[in-house]
Amino acid sequence: MATETTALIDIGVLFAAVALAGLLANRINQSVIPFYIVIGMLLGEYVLGDIDFPALLGTDLIPHGSELALVETDFIHLGAELGIVMLLFFLGLEFNLERLIAAKEKIGKAGTWDLGINFGIGLVLGWVLFGEFLPAFLTAGIVYISSSAIITKSLIDLGWIANDESDPMLGTLVYEDLFIAVYLAIASALVLGGGDVGEALGQIGIAVGFILVLLLLVYFGTEWFQRSLETDSHEFIVLRALGITVLVSGAALALGVSEAVAAFFVGMAFSSTTHVHDLENLLEPVRDTFAAVFFFWIGLITDPTLFLDVLWIIAAAVVLTAPSKLVSGYIGGQVYGLNERRSVRVGLGMTTRGEFSLIIASIALAGAGTGLAEGVANDIYAFAVGYVLFMSILGTTLMQYSGKIESVVVPRLEARSEPTPQPSDD
Repeated sequence: MATETTALIDIGVLFAAVALAGLLANRINQSVIPFYIVIGMLLGEYVLGDIDFPALLGTDLIPHGSELALVETDFIHLGAELGIVMLLFFLGLEFNLERLIAAKEKIGKAGTWDLGINFGIGLVLGWVLFGEFLPAFLTAGIVYISSSAIITKSLIDLGWIANDESDPMLGTLVYEDLFIAVYLAIASALVLGGGDVGEALGQIGIAVGFILVLLLLVYFGTEWFQRSLETDSHEFIVLRALGITVLVSGAALALGVSEAVAAFFVGMAFSSTTHVHDLENLLEPVRDTFAAVFFFWIGLITDPTLFLDVLWIIAAAVVLTAPSKLVSGYIGGQVYGLNERRSVRVGLGMTTRGEFSLIIASIALAGAGTGLAEGVANDIYAFAVGYVLFMSILGTTLMQYSGKIESVVVPRLEARSEPTPQPSDD
């Protein structure tokens, strides 16, 4: 179905499909991310493309599924790249340096617990599964990072955003996102540089140097970014913000640095201006549109039959890492001085995995045959997609039913924390 004459139809099918998937997700009150991925799978060459409609229906009037299936076109691939850029740009937009510095102690302590527990478990799991450092390193990143997009949306939808539990959740997300910015740069260098740490050191040096330049731009460039958006035209605000963000991200990619990392720091630079509210209002539809394309693309290039080969890996990861996020989230709530109920709620809210895990998976797929053996890259990719599908549904469900869970768990935690009665001297 991917010819020049049908390109516009393909794009129309894409947007109509994700619109219907989003409608269904809203109707049943679930995150849209797994629905976008699934609809991409269904319309791709591995599902729709394999259906022999003429033989199935006994007529040649209906074309074979391979003629109807969508494939990865230049538009879809580029749209997915823009989706990654916009997601990370918006995350950076939330992270004002002054606010980060003011809350650095609590963020640092809660985030370090989260990193130590979840990244550590991921490293062990990855090493047991693959027996090599690089696959273990990628696995650790996939299971460590929570979904900022899903969690932030759920906080707003459930009305938690104004509650005390939102502080440790957002603070831990800040820590995770800052860590993952550096992690993505290193992971990209290792995977695309052949997997050899020594050979990749030069690329890592370039990545770290680029990040330092961006940090200086964030710190000293506020006035320039402020002036760049001084206009009464919404059209010009959008064009200037997109021009700067996409240009810097493209330059980063050309140097072998993750475009997501660059977009994150550009967002941070804009976060110190007085135009944050305008950028959020004007660019949110752009972000959501291309994020939908990114998740659809993930499904489109995923062969669901690969899940059968990694089903036990997904199950092992869920069994290990769902409880680990509950524990680290609870500890984060305690670091912020919250009571048992709200600390439990923090743990429930941090369970969701999403967009970052898929970005790491796409890096693994890009490194097939270079830094990673093709079979290992495909396994990591299939594992990440299946893992995100499950954890995004599990995480949003835990948040929705937090009241019932808290009514069971909190009394037991409170009973354990009460001092044991001492025997009387009488």
